[in-house]
Amino acid sequence: MNDRTIGAVKAPSKPMNLMYRVYRYVLPGVSAELAALRRRAELIPDPELRTQALASMRDKRFHCQGGCVYAILDPSKRRLLIPLIVALQTISDYLDNLCDRSTSLDPDDFRLLHRSMLDAIDPDAELTNYYARRAEQDDGGYLHHLVRTCQQAVRRLPGYAAAQPEVAQLVSLYGDLQVYKHIRKDLREEQLLAWRERHRQLSPELRWNEFAAATGSTLGMFALFTAAVDPGLTPEGAARVRGGYFPHICGLHILLDYLIDQEEDLAGGDLNFCNYYRDTEEAAARIGAIVEQARADALALPDPGFHRLIVEGLLALYLSDPKVGGQEDVKRVSRALMKGSPLARLFFLLNSVWIRRIRA
Repeated sequence: MNDRTIGAVKAPSKPMNLMYRVYRYVLPGVSAELAALRRRAELIPDPELRTQALASMRDKRFHCQGGCVYAILDPSKRRLLIPLIVALQTISDYLDNLCDRSTSLDPDDFRLLHRSMLDAIDPDAELTNYYARRAEQDDGGYLHHLVRTCQQAVRRLPGYAAAQPEVAQLVSLYGDLQVYKHIRKDLREEQLLAWRERHRQLSPELRWNEFAAATGSTLGMFALFTAAVDPGLTPEGAARVRGGYFPHICGLHILLDYLIDQEEDLAGGDLNFCNYYRDTEEAAARIGAIVEQARADALALPDPGFHRLIVEGLLALYLSDPKVGGQEDVKRVSRALMKGSPLARLFFLLNSVWIRRIRA
């Protein structure tokens, strides 16, 4: 596939072109944004909120780096997209920490916290006290700052009116997942199954655990932000982008994340969607089928070469993680998924290892 020209800039469809932009624009851009946010987080008065804000940036930096790949489809737009993607991903990671290590099991608390993400992608939303249902209250304006950063950025996206309904659907599903996966353990599966039934039409081919995984990805949101840079984006075009990412590319993203975290989640008693496969053979077959559908969906999108690189990059990123080496079942699934791996994935695998070394 050839690179498509966006204005005077070509969309990368080859690994070397993409990684050149990652090293030149993404890594320094994300570092600058997170450094500024870290300075804010260090001033949070409440010790628990401060701890979780700082931990989310320290431990989940890679999420921002991966998400900001979308900001360099056209590098001339990176100064708008990198702050937006970093801010929304940081909200997601911060709230995930607050819920995972929560001082409450109140679903209303979790839903109110995640209302901040819905407000962040709505340029007209009024901010509220997102901590109103928990003991910890004073973050010194940290979460409001993140929400306003997103709002200011989406206002400047010329095609955002067409994209906003699709972004809102993904953010709403994401918030639902975070509520149901963090409530009392004896209620989680029942609530998740009922929720999946209410949305069965969105992905009838997926099992409930695969649908739930797909809702946990932010990649579709970032792809829509990138699409909204185009003032000519139509509602139909936005729906095409959303459908290209959700459920298969998004599902692949989070299933791979859960795949490598199985041992860690077992030790912590955390829900893991890969544990619902019968054995390693079934996990490899189901995730392998999603890989193939994700590739097909990527090729149906505008700039198909770029989006196909995203799929191969996800496989390389997660399957090269050091966590894989200590888990025999995960290694077997990984080997199955790597069969027939194109050279692009080998290239990304080597770069993923290198980026892990320099990301701190």
